[in-house]
Amino acid sequence: MHWTKSFISTLKEAPEGAESVSHRLMLRAGMIRMLISGVYSYLPLGYRVLSRIEALIRQEMERAGAQEVLLPGLQCVDLWQKTGRDELLGETMFRFPDRRGRKLCLGPTHEEVVTELAASFVKSWRDLPFTLFQIQTKYRDELRPRFGIVRSCEFIMKDAYSFDRDSEGLDRTYERMRQAYETIFKRCGLDFVSLKADSGIIGGNVSHEFMVPAESGEDVIYRCSVCKAVTGLQEAQVSACPHCREDMAKINCLEVGHVFKLGDKYSKVLGVKFLDETGQQQIVQMGCYGIGVSRLIAAIIEQNNDAQGVIWPQDVSPFDLMIVPVNMGDPAIREKALGLHDELQQAGFQVLLDDRDERAGVKFKDADLIGVPLRLTIGSKWTKEGKLELKDRRSGLLTDIAGTDSSALLGFLRGSNGKI
Repeated sequence: MHWTKSFISTLKEAPEGAESVSHRLMLRAGMIRMLISGVYSYLPLGYRVLSRIEALIRQEMERAGAQEVLLPGLQCVDLWQKTGRDELLGETMFRFPDRRGRKLCLGPTHEEVVTELAASFVKSWRDLPFTLFQIQTKYRDELRPRFGIVRSCEFIMKDAYSFDRDSEGLDRTYERMRQAYETIFKRCGLDFVSLKADSGIIGGNVSHEFMVPAESGEDVIYRCSVCKAVTGLQEAQVSACPHCREDMAKINCLEVGHVFKLGDKYSKVLGVKFLDETGQQQIVQMGCYGIGVSRLIAAIIEQNNDAQGVIWPQDVSPFDLMIVPVNMGDPAIREKALGLHDELQQAGFQVLLDDRDERAGVKFKDADLIGVPLRLTIGSKWTKEGKLELKDRRSGLLTDIAGTDSSALLGFLRGSNGKI
């Protein structure tokens, strides 16, 4: 992609009201734009990150045996009334009548809808087990939207739902999904902790949440400074670690994922039953597994930034590398920049070419702000020595690469040093 043909606009300063590091940097880097409080548009840079996170999640969900669906965002309130959760959600749920007088809502989550779907499918033990997942927009009328996309009224979630014939099967599925979550968060470059949690309005008797330490986080955990044991706020009645008696540090966190053993909470009420091998009717055991997909972007930035801007982990970066010609008016530099851009794109890399007629300093600052892992500079070293300068955004390490042909560069990018 050429910068001059893109929809990218950076800011020197974040607008007033940006409360957190991730919110400020997303606005400055031109990743999002607010329409109204709690509602954001994703601009090309932000959407590219979102798309890469979604692709990563899909890979791990499918590897864990889940199948993707897309459930309705428009739901009937009477379905929620059957489980009693319409009252639990209260004013958080967007509700309205349609022209026929039906009471509808915008889906804040999908346990009821997917359970009703499963009830029409499951008849026999042979139909089980299975797990369905989707990546979809959810809607919640937040009392106080905060921190950009961290707490918003419209957000993107990955929610999965498992259906097993008994509690032993649910235990196996739950553990498989929990491990898939750990893989997802590691691939996103996150330092995270997992701990037992309250099931809240989702329900069930067992749940674990995944927390990312972040300065702007609204949740709190306590972590031992020695053995790294963690506990939630409600359990932390003492200052000493229950395992090694050392001090516990209070840490603000963002919740990015939550998994639940629902048991028969929804399947019993909504009639998801099956006949076993003996002809006896049994109730399906369910689990549900959520990831705040859009919130993951903010969590990644909270843990991967410096004074200059974002530092994207490789797997979720909007581009693999950025080409920065210091002077597009120089015919030799221009020719090399355009040629490398096309060649690297054809080789399978996602490349951003900063072909603006701007000073090198402006381009370097924007490159650091956007946070692409590698910056390839074409400047005086190229015109005088035939060398390209590659900078690693995270470490700041500079590497000179012979640029007379592209084999050395391609070899470096595909090798361990290039991390691509």
